[in-house]
Amino acid sequence: QVQLVESGGGLVQAGGSLRLSCAASGSIFRINAMGWYRQYPGKQRELVAGITTGGRTNYADSVKGRFTISRDNAKNTVYLQMNSLKPEDTAVYYCNADIQPLGLGWGYEYWGQGTQVTVSS
Repeated sequence: QVQLVESGGGLVQAGGSLRLSCAASGSIFRINAMGWYRQYPGKQRELVAGITTGGRTNYADSVKGRFTISRDNAKNTVYLQMNSLKPEDTAVYYCNADIQPLGLGWGYEYWGQGTQVTVSS
């Protein structure tokens, strides 16, 4: 079974830093784009950062200059380094990946379980 497992969330003071990790495991042939999303209570999930297989990145305007997405293809892992955190960054963060399982020529969208990030003022 292909799955994404997240870690690294928690409580932090405003101005602090956290690093989220998301590791894919299972019968994987290929991982294409990966990304991080966040969801506020009662709101729609929104894109925070994305990264292609080759390392090209894009960010939501609200996190540019503060967050950095990266990936280790050998470990099937994507990271989100979050610096200068603000209270408005408080949300549940989800990793996402387009993954082709072994034996298939097409991919599916997979989601991590979500990890809570809380930034206190």
